[in-house]
Amino acid sequence: MYPETSGSGGAKKTVVIVLLLVLLIASAVFGGQQYSKAKDYKDNVDKKVAAALQAAKAQQTQEVQDAFDAANTKQFSGSYGNISFSYPKSWSAYVDTTGSSDLINGYFQPDVVPSTQSKVAFALRLELLNNDYSQVLQQVNSRVTGGYVTASAYVPPKLKGNSSVVPGTFLKGKINSNDQTQTGEMVIIKIRDKTLEVYTENMTAANDFNNIVLASLTFAP
Repeated sequence: MYPETSGSGGAKKTVVIVLLLVLLIASAVFGGQQYSKAKDYKDNVDKKVAAALQAAKAQQTQEVQDAFDAANTKQFSGSYGNISFSYPKSWSAYVDTTGSSDLINGYFQPDVVPSTQSKVAFALRLELLNNDYSQVLQQVNSRVTGGYVTASAYVPPKLKGNSSVVPGTFLKGKINSNDQTQTGEMVIIKIRDKTLEVYTENMTAANDFNNIVLASLTFAP
């Protein structure tokens, strides 16, 4: 055997160093991959936990809201188009379904409903008209162009996403052409070949009108 030369010893050292560097780099890469996987897992878990908490909180909120509604509201249900909505339990209702021009004519008022011929600004009025939606809009168009009311497209919250529902019209202002002192809000919606008008003639009832009545309004298009 021949003795190792200094050159061959240096070559071996170089090989060892290279191998150590390769192992070090491989270890760093592996560690980085494991860290990335662990972080990704943690982030996903955090998101899933957050989503689950949010869903649970939303369900709890809905259950509380449902319990409140059941304790504090009444339900109106009409046969034509399955019209349905909630209204405050403290309100009374008088609903006439015997008319020829109005299939439904409803009056809602806190405590007691006064005479329908009175000059009272009702908290809630409900009319199902035997007229096409476009005809009803033509009748209120002059009030829009005259600046008496503002108009915007409207779909009841519970019916959003239903492609069968034709967007209606939300009016705000002097909705009563016979009384220029009344300020209220009105929703006009097409239901099949009829037209539904739901409105408040008294702005002190606007909060209940929007947050209870309109928020719960449903029908079969």
